[in-house]
Amino acid sequence: MTQEFTAPGQLGEPSVEAVEVPEPGAVTIVVPTFNESANVRQLLHQITESVPSRLPCEVVFVDDSTDDTPQVIEEAAQDCPFPVTVIHRDEPVGGLGGAVVEGMKAAGSDWIVVMDGDCQHPPSLVPELVATGERANAGLVVASRYIKGGSRAGLAGSYRVAVSRLATWLTKSLFPRRLHGISDPMSGFFAIRRSDIAAEALKPLGYKILLELAVRSRPRAVTEVPFVFQERFAGESKSTAAEGRRFLRHLAGLRTADPLSRMVVFGLIGLTGFVPNLAALWAMTHMGLHYLPAEIVANQFGVAWNFLLIEKLLFRDRRQHRHWADRTARFALLANADLVLRIPLIALLVGQFGLAVLPATALALVITFVLRFVGTEALVYLPRRRSGRQRGSRTA
Repeated sequence: MTQEFTAPGQLGEPSVEAVEVPEPGAVTIVVPTFNESANVRQLLHQITESVPSRLPCEVVFVDDSTDDTPQVIEEAAQDCPFPVTVIHRDEPVGGLGGAVVEGMKAAGSDWIVVMDGDCQHPPSLVPELVATGERANAGLVVASRYIKGGSRAGLAGSYRVAVSRLATWLTKSLFPRRLHGISDPMSGFFAIRRSDIAAEALKPLGYKILLELAVRSRPRAVTEVPFVFQERFAGESKSTAAEGRRFLRHLAGLRTADPLSRMVVFGLIGLTGFVPNLAALWAMTHMGLHYLPAEIVANQFGVAWNFLLIEKLLFRDRRQHRHWADRTARFALLANADLVLRIPLIALLVGQFGLAVLPATALALVITFVLRFVGTEALVYLPRRRSGRQRGSRTA
């Protein structure tokens, strides 16, 4: 990662006074950019016209561009009465969300405002976001399109409006408690106190950094201000089908962040494994194979199906801890041990504890399911512990 700094002014210099916001009133504006060379000059002009006269500010661009956006920012920054920093990332880890986290780490102010680089978020609202946070003693202030006074007018076309509405409904349905009081969790325009950011807890993926912050490290007090979503100044939206898939993976990762949620999803995936299992069993028995060996082979189809879904949906961010062949073998061993364990367990529950066959079978299924989930977490996807010698060699 390379960094370029342009600082024509100093944050909080005597010529700039914060007249509307009680101290600490300085703000760092973090702007993630990807090929926005046609917009960044206009954005800096808008910030210059609306922010420094009301509170001290600095602007941090985190750039993943493949065009001349960093050079355009550097040139435009010469006319700005506030410090401008450009952080160019050679590897765009975490996408736009990762860029925002990088900018937050570089921020020098108590308040951080995150906004897009395409001029759809009005910089004139920055002082109000900070002032609202100070008045309400809030840690997070969201600029919302969906409260009175707000508008999504800048969304291009009915398709994007429908997608935005659907994404908002989906996220609020999945996280009703964490997103309580946030009407626009898809917003990319918000202010947050630097002291309320738990950067180590964040695992950004794609565009929706506010969702990441609200779910993983939500500040105790949250408030909102309305804003009108503007049309892009130049260029086209970066939203693509690939970003949509990334967003769904992000949602799945957030929803399964705690063990109980992972167990529920693990069980649901296990239920879907009955389909390939029964299909393979039907095919082999109709081909004349005896049902016992057919059942053993068919079970492997269900195991393979479950493993593929678990890899993609549940433990995607933990796959790097072991080689794929190691993970496959361990998962298959656990899944087949489930079958071997279940029969003697049912016999124990019936013979020793006097349970009827059906409740004994149901209880055995629950017990082996929990054991299989715990075993999968601990033996297949838990990071390997380094030996004392390895730890010593790393710190030497």
